[in-house]
Amino acid sequence: MPVRAPIGWVTGRSDPALELIERGVRTQAGAVLIGPAGVGKSTLARHAAEQLSAEFDRVDWVLATASPPDVPFGAFEHLLDVPESGKTAAVLATARQSLGDGRLLVIDDAHHLDALSAALVYQLAVSRAVRVVLTATVGEWPVPAEVTALWHDDVAARVDVTPPGHEDSRLRAQVDAFVAGLSSTTRRVLEFLAVADPLSLEDAAALTSAHAVDDGVQAGAVIIGQDGVRPAHPLFVDSVRDRLGGPDLRRLRSAVVGRLSSAGPHGVVGRLRLAALSIGSDSPLPTPDLCAAAREALRLGDLELSERLARAGLGGGHDLDARLTAGYALAWQGRGREADAVLAGLDPASLSDDELIAWALPTAANQFWMLSEPARATAFLQSIRAKVDDPGARTAVDALSATFAMNAGNLDRARDVAEQVLGSPDADETAVGWAASAAALCAARTGRFGDVDALAERAVSAGQPGLLRFTSGFGQTTALLMTGESDRALTLAQRLTEFAQRRQPGRAIGEVLTADVLLARGELTEAVSLLRDAATTLAPTGYSWGPLAWMLLAQALGRLDRPADAGKALARAEARHGLKSMPASPELSLARAATLAAQHDTHGAVEAARAAVKAAERGGQTAVALRAAHVGARLGDARAGETLARLTGELDCAFGREALAEINGS
Repeated sequence: MPVRAPIGWVTGRSDPALELIERGVRTQAGAVLIGPAGVGKSTLARHAAEQLSAEFDRVDWVLATASPPDVPFGAFEHLLDVPESGKTAAVLATARQSLGDGRLLVIDDAHHLDALSAALVYQLAVSRAVRVVLTATVGEWPVPAEVTALWHDDVAARVDVTPPGHEDSRLRAQVDAFVAGLSSTTRRVLEFLAVADPLSLEDAAALTSAHAVDDGVQAGAVIIGQDGVRPAHPLFVDSVRDRLGGPDLRRLRSAVVGRLSSAGPHGVVGRLRLAALSIGSDSPLPTPDLCAAAREALRLGDLELSERLARAGLGGGHDLDARLTAGYALAWQGRGREADAVLAGLDPASLSDDELIAWALPTAANQFWMLSEPARATAFLQSIRAKVDDPGARTAVDALSATFAMNAGNLDRARDVAEQVLGSPDADETAVGWAASAAALCAARTGRFGDVDALAERAVSAGQPGLLRFTSGFGQTTALLMTGESDRALTLAQRLTEFAQRRQPGRAIGEVLTADVLLARGELTEAVSLLRDAATTLAPTGYSWGPLAWMLLAQALGRLDRPADAGKALARAEARHGLKSMPASPELSLARAATLAAQHDTHGAVEAARAAVKAAERGGQTAVALRAAHVGARLGDARAGETLARLTGELDCAFGREALAEINGS
């Protein structure tokens, strides 16, 4: 039996905490235990799991650690077979399906969860597909947003565990003294665990010795479980890590990489972990392996890891591969200037047609959105099209051109080009994703509601790149609102939001979609709450959703009779609106109308609402024109009834009929 480490752990009474945990599991999706390190959170979670186990067919433990590199699904490696293909949303959906069988999941040290593991936990909990008990230390380590959202969104109960008499400094001193008193061989085991936790028993013995591992167990410093050798408490490796310098860590990493490479990593997670470890070692992986890992991380949506791996591969003879991946990773983080610099490091004259297209698409997309240079991007893309003869390459260019045209406000051209792409046998999945998502939104805003769902489904089936699922989703919510199905629109928008990663713009974009529906439903306070955070998150990026967020926020604040706040949001919307957000010109005019109305300028508000109708009609956005005319009617525009009647004659839908009935008093 291992010897208990002589640490004066201070823990509180377990009964009250256990009662709160059990109540959270039975009445909500679970509970999150919050408190300093070393106060018995893990012990409480274990006791709760033991008491609740009879109510579940299966109980699984997940232990997140600070030691291994932050890799996608790292904490769930023992429970998940991460698929070898598929983008983030599809992989997360597969993971939810695999684990979402009603089991109880206990996630220890959840503050160390990687981004995708945290997203998975939140999605499983919010859908009630599992029940969860988490432990987390708040303050010392940044806690993933998905974990804090569990109690902020009232998905799970928060249980604070801070017993009287606990002192972090006293506990740390005792831990440091314990670690300092260990034998050098035992400390060596902890040092390797500070690099990679857990280690298989075979790997730990090979890196140190079987005797060292046994001594560590007897000293109470390490334990041997089903998944291998682990520290007996995370504070032990924290203490060891604090004593190690950079060269020491590099040598330890190099040894671990050498050992793991000899056996060959297993699965997606294993390959990513090995690649990430190798960056900070004296034994980096061959450049092709680093580039492959960078693409894998990009596919899974871990943009930071993808960037690190791709940059590590630069200059290794595979510059095209490394620069393309780094370019995508940087652009999707909203770091357009850096992406442009990385992509500009390639000589297009040296590229084949396929390579030229692979380079041109992210270059043009980055210019359009992140650099806010739509004219330059459009001209560049057309110059590339003139240089290639391959039908598939031209189709890919056309698909992105359709999206550019839509964002520039030319919905007719966007629709025509998208239809050509979707009808082409040469269109690959990426081209279909671009074209179908653009076509779905165009169809909704122009009033062709019956086409929207099929186009959106085709976009999703194509595994559309980046955040385009929100483009087709916006089309769907718009169509549902116009056809009198606001409940379904809200459900769809919320689902897209809930299943988006918080560390990326997807969550904020989903909140913009949700807020648009809430505005249409008159739920203004809720819309403002979402839009404030979304607008702030999107502001540093080049996504056209950012200006729209400020427009909708100004509308909501104006309707709440908050003229000063509405004016500030309107000013930000006007400053950010440009060629890449032209379809939203009617929404900008409506933001002005709401702001002026709040300022008691009725005449100005009516004129702004009329301008919104005109802008929508000029762009062929009949559905948007209907919504704008309805706003005008509510503002007291005497001509709005006539406009509504005319537009409803052109586009017969539930929204128009209800708006007419409202102003006619019937």
